[in-house]
Amino acid sequence: MKVLTAFDGSKRHLSLSEIAAATGFDISAAQRFTFTLSALGYLLKDPQSKKYELSPKLLDFTYHYLVSNELVSRAAPYLQQLAAETEEATNLTVRLDTDIVFVLRIVSRSVFNANVIVGSRLPAYCTAPGLAMLATLDEEEIDDILGRTHLVQFTPATVAHPRKIKERLARIRKQGYAHTEDEYFMGDISTAAAVVNQDGRAIGAINIAVPRVRWNAGRDERRFADLVIQTAGALSARRRQDM
Repeated sequence: MKVLTAFDGSKRHLSLSEIAAATGFDISAAQRFTFTLSALGYLLKDPQSKKYELSPKLLDFTYHYLVSNELVSRAAPYLQQLAAETEEATNLTVRLDTDIVFVLRIVSRSVFNANVIVGSRLPAYCTAPGLAMLATLDEEEIDDILGRTHLVQFTPATVAHPRKIKERLARIRKQGYAHTEDEYFMGDISTAAAVVNQDGRAIGAINIAVPRVRWNAGRDERRFADLVIQTAGALSARRRQDM
């Protein structure tokens, strides 16, 4: 797994020595692991350059996750409805430690960032879905997550101070949704609500992302907030049990 994660997107092809350097393995160990992964079909080796790259066979894991995940299956028609109603990008994300991961995404004709795809990871502390999910956790968990997060000022609008983030989470709990503007990507506006389990803890988040050129502050925030709250509520275990 360390060999596979060495291919982090910064380089498409890696030599055996580059794999060894990225993983901390010696050359002989790196050679054994790359041989096994190549034999299993998860790495491809260029016969001329002798460099390795990831194989499409790795997508089998993504496929198996998506088709076996109950939340993804249940959320798909809701995201489709949201996308049709708003004509904006709609997403389902889950939290992976200090980050969020996109597990379902429906883009629009006006999508702001086409490089964000299923599997993309972004920091939780400065994204609307991440904030919506963090707001469902207790203070001790939040402190732990923020303490292990590299709090970067990505843009002038990024809220990156732990105290201010926690104050923000308190407001999100009261209003029921999170809203960010220009905090990770300039020109990107996002509104999100958490999908929770029977204990009220987030198992995911629904968000609508809008490019600033299409944003009308007086009209859109309340409208999109109502939509994501309603959708997340319909997918939440607590809401289903009450019904």
